[in-house]
Amino acid sequence: MRLSVLVNMRGETGMAQAVRDGRVLLSDAQRRIRRSPLLFTAPLIFLVLLSAVLIWEMTRANVSAEARTEWPWRLQLIAPEALGSLLAVAAGAVLARAQYARTVSPYLGWRGAWVKGQLTENASAWRVGILNGGQHLAVVESWDCKVVMKGARDLADAPWGSVRSAAAELTDAGLVDGEDFRLIAFGAGFPLVAAGGGYETVLVGAFSENFVARVQSLYVRARITDVVGDTHERIMDCMKGVGATGDRTAG
Repeated sequence: MRLSVLVNMRGETGMAQAVRDGRVLLSDAQRRIRRSPLLFTAPLIFLVLLSAVLIWEMTRANVSAEARTEWPWRLQLIAPEALGSLLAVAAGAVLARAQYARTVSPYLGWRGAWVKGQLTENASAWRVGILNGGQHLAVVESWDCKVVMKGARDLADAPWGSVRSAAAELTDAGLVDGEDFRLIAFGAGFPLVAAGGGYETVLVGAFSENFVARVQSLYVRARITDVVGDTHERIMDCMKGVGATGDRTAG
């Protein structure tokens, strides 16, 4: 029976790299790699500054009245009433932003299945697609590939590159574009709309049995930006599960 693999939205947890059977593997766990400087860093810095002012004013309030007439204790940065209001607003903004960021976070998932008609009309091909299982739109920031041919042991020897460079590498290895494989390039700004509860995926690539026999791994590194400006990354091995039998859902 041909395999249909459905990978969960968050992916596996763990290190960026793992070793199995003596060879290095890349983790496919989704992770946040960058937060928005404007919408995350700025409110947090404002909260830290206000907290420092609060500590100063609390220290200043506990010195004698005579000492408060001398420098630096006579320096009052802000009135206590205004400081309390600003701290409440800043803390609320940071907490609200954190909660909202979780709500709009994308959940990248991918699906692999043997289907016909992807490369040639009658032959089966391993079709891999991606979906955004979150509730809000996300856009592609960058889309890179890494090819590992059969027999390779060290992923460090396989650099990340564009879809075009990966296709050129595969062609140089004797595989035919359009016959043995088909790779889709996603440009910066491409929207990944919310799946809406379904599992309709956007095509990432299709691969023939000859391709599967000759390529150990084809990694796709998707970096996408959500509506609050945070950047998320997930690395997918398009060959994961291709040689198994039966149906399974990866956890």
